[in-house]
Amino acid sequence: MSEYTVEFPNLGFTFNINTTAFTLFGLEIKWYGILIAAGFLLAFLYALASCKKMHINSDKLTDVVIVGIIGGIIGARLYYVLFYSGDRYLKDPMSIFNITEGGLGIYGGIIGGILAGVLMAKIRKVKIAPILDVAGLGFLIGQCIGRWGNFVNQEAFGIATDLPWAMSSENTQIEVGGAAHPCFLYESLWCLIGFILLHIFTRKLRRYDGQTFIMYVIWYGIGRFFIEGLRTDSLLTPFLNLRVSQLVAAVTVIAGIVLLIVLRNRTVLTGCGNKKIMELNHIQDEVEDEFLEKEDDGPSTIFGDLFVELDEDDALADENKAEKEDSEDGSTEIDNEETEGENDDETD
Repeated sequence: MSEYTVEFPNLGFTFNINTTAFTLFGLEIKWYGILIAAGFLLAFLYALASCKKMHINSDKLTDVVIVGIIGGIIGARLYYVLFYSGDRYLKDPMSIFNITEGGLGIYGGIIGGILAGVLMAKIRKVKIAPILDVAGLGFLIGQCIGRWGNFVNQEAFGIATDLPWAMSSENTQIEVGGAAHPCFLYESLWCLIGFILLHIFTRKLRRYDGQTFIMYVIWYGIGRFFIEGLRTDSLLTPFLNLRVSQLVAAVTVIAGIVLLIVLRNRTVLTGCGNKKIMELNHIQDEVEDEFLEKEDDGPSTIFGDLFVELDEDDALADENKAEKEDSEDGSTEIDNEETEGENDDETD
């Protein structure tokens, strides 16, 4: 179905929705794809605007984001296809590539985006932890906007309810026999609130690189765990009657809490955050534009720099070698002067 009549009966709202935004050269452009793309674009613009505050090279960040987006789309689709309970994709494998009708698993997108982005960050030699902090905030923006694609497609709604904000459409009538929880709206609002809170946290309270990303994992996981429990179209694990997203959410929340405890005394920061920690790391509130042109070569992880930088060791070795050579040259010059002096004395 490409057209829906969506009602919020208790609020008196009615919407007639066509899933196709417009047709271009005979190709239908879906609202779902437009909204997903809009979410990616807004997240990317936010990341670029954060570069100066976070002390990240914008050119290198762009490379990481582009590769991360590609990995995210692939991961989201694979996640959905792997856990899809029907045989649709076995009968029609080419339909795997049709994402305009929906069928993206957000956790697969996060995992795929992070893996691809981290790989590119290593290649471009940028610190991973600060980029993960920006990525977490970007994910919240993308999820907040992208969930409205589910509204247009009338999917990802919940069980029947008579709450004031209950939503009714042809699909909810078929699935639950009446009005249902608008789960897309719950998650969109949860991500919006999370973005606002974590944006403020990052600018004013962050104590170490990677802390914002951990907070994102916990925040999103908590919301997703409860919202997923309301949905009627959840993907299930192949062997157990468990919702995949709830299981993943629970694991990530626990892992995030453990990391916060383990890293509670960490104070390694390269960008904005807690004033005292910034002073401890000799970071100014504002940096000159020239800073962003500098190479950012130090490898880093969410757990901090675990190994001594090889490049720094090489540089230190070269510096010591140069000092030694200068010292030897100086000694040679002194010896030559002394020899010349002795020769002069003998001549006299």
